[in-house]
Amino acid sequence: MVDIQVTNLTKFFVIGENLLEGLTFEIQEGERVAILGRNGCGKTTLLKILTGEMDYDDGDVFINPHKKIGLISQIPQFPYGYTVEDVLRTAFSAVTAAKRKMEELEKDMSGGATEEQLKEYDALVNRFQAGGGYEMDVEIDKICNGLGIRPAQRVQEFDSLSGGEKTRVNLARLLLEKTDILLLDEPTNHLDLNSVEWLEGYINAFKGTVLVISHDRYFIDRIAQRVIEITDGHAEFYSGNYSFYMDEKQARFDLQMKQYEQEQAKLKQLGYTVERMKGWGINNRTLYRRAMSIQHRMERIKKTEKPKIEKTMKASFGEKDFSGDIVFKTKNVAKAFDDRILFSDVELTVEGGERIAILGDNGTGKTTFIKCLLGEEDCTGKIQYGPTVKSGYLPQTIRFDHPERTLYDTMLYEKNCTPQTARDRLGQFMFSGEDVFKQVKNLSGGEQSRLRLCMLMDEKINLLILDEPTNHLDIASREWVEAAIEEFEGVLLFVSHDRYFIEKFAERIWLLEDGKIRDFKCGYAKFRSILEHEAAAKPVVVAAPKEKKEKPKGGTKEQEKLIRRLEREIEKQEQLVASFDPKIEAAAADYQELTRLLSEKEAAEMALLELMEQWEAAQENL
Repeated sequence: MVDIQVTNLTKFFVIGENLLEGLTFEIQEGERVAILGRNGCGKTTLLKILTGEMDYDDGDVFINPHKKIGLISQIPQFPYGYTVEDVLRTAFSAVTAAKRKMEELEKDMSGGATEEQLKEYDALVNRFQAGGGYEMDVEIDKICNGLGIRPAQRVQEFDSLSGGEKTRVNLARLLLEKTDILLLDEPTNHLDLNSVEWLEGYINAFKGTVLVISHDRYFIDRIAQRVIEITDGHAEFYSGNYSFYMDEKQARFDLQMKQYEQEQAKLKQLGYTVERMKGWGINNRTLYRRAMSIQHRMERIKKTEKPKIEKTMKASFGEKDFSGDIVFKTKNVAKAFDDRILFSDVELTVEGGERIAILGDNGTGKTTFIKCLLGEEDCTGKIQYGPTVKSGYLPQTIRFDHPERTLYDTMLYEKNCTPQTARDRLGQFMFSGEDVFKQVKNLSGGEQSRLRLCMLMDEKINLLILDEPTNHLDIASREWVEAAIEEFEGVLLFVSHDRYFIEKFAERIWLLEDGKIRDFKCGYAKFRSILEHEAAAKPVVVAAPKEKKEKPKGGTKEQEKLIRRLEREIEKQEQLVASFDPKIEAAAADYQELTRLLSEKEAAEMALLELMEQWEAAQENL
């Protein structure tokens, strides 16, 4: 069954410049599909069109009318004073409305109930149960635990949260809504590694259809069954995950280029033949006609389009010579906010050429630790740098002193360079033409990161510190940053939740948890293996054994008699519990009788449980 079908979809914001042009694809029920493409190619616009949030100019869009669709592209407005818990519970608005109505009816029926009230109450009970009302609290706890939304945060006002925290809460709300078709736009942004891994498990177990935009290559590899790439407004299809997509895309490029080159060689040869035959055919009409026939055949040949070689940014970090072995050392470094200790007793030594990843859950203090190293935050203890160390820092949140300036003016004033040098450097970072006259404040998050990198790479440094360097970057830009970092020979210290990036660069890992920094002198794969072995080796917490009741006098025979008697009583009690079911079904319309029977059944079940415990104790004594 088709859940989503898009046919010849066209969308433009500027007449004559189509963002999406003739886009056609379909997604079957239960598929998990990743949408890829450069920033600005129309991915988010497509999701907004699918939900009806945005109109389109031409084509057809079909969404299965029997399916509920959910999108997390922007954060809704909630009433003033709403806590995180209130926002999460909006996912159960229909259920909570039914519960309120049930409570009102219970009050009205306390002095006697009409037949109509009983019918209405019965319908509300069914609605409450079908909507997951009895499991609501358990579901909220499960989703919050998975996405790292702590109990203390659940009582905070939603408006007081940061943008990343709001995004995470909104993702939790969407997952709780139990949609049939899940549309996710960069869901792993602002999630720590544990939360991303939990989300992967959730999506892989999800029974509905998933359409996800993501630049997280590791994430796509884990969840996607199929990839749709949007290029020049059209769709290219790949029947596998990200690794398959990369291999297949390269294979298609190579094949198309080979076909193009063969056709061009053939056309060149035919063209040479035509020109010679035309020359010979000046006095020979037969040869001239043959030449014209070949020329017409050349025009009819279906020509393969030359595959586009994507523009790439070509730049590298300026490097300062480093002398000595030690880049920096920390001794007894600690940082606390009021009574909360972020880290303490940190003693680390970094030598030349090392590549270190700082990992840990959100809120553990990774960015604060970096700021302490840079002197931007006060801390106790000692941080000592080598005499020739010069650092460069790319923060997670990019800020410019003069966002009203253009990119061109920013380079001129802040880098003190010539106009031509400013244009050349911006061009290396794919800012060309009229783009250099954009105001910095109008750039996207990814473009601001690119501009900051452009300014950073000009500096002569030997210690490069990056805080979430791939955030807001599309896959092509991430690959370019990685290529630039690969050529950097100084020390690399970075915070990242991009597992692809971590796996590629980390040769040493600092794990910040429980106020301590653990030092793993290995790459990401071995680091994960160590943690898994540690988790497996942890002793299983076993409940304290119940005190054994003293064996009744009379020995084994008396004990066997007791067990047989208990087994007879258990059988009778099970029959009694089962006898309530038809009575409860028959009394569905009688509120008072129904309440009495449910109470009696609960008491009978408790008695059965007590008998079972006595039987288990008797078996142990035997």
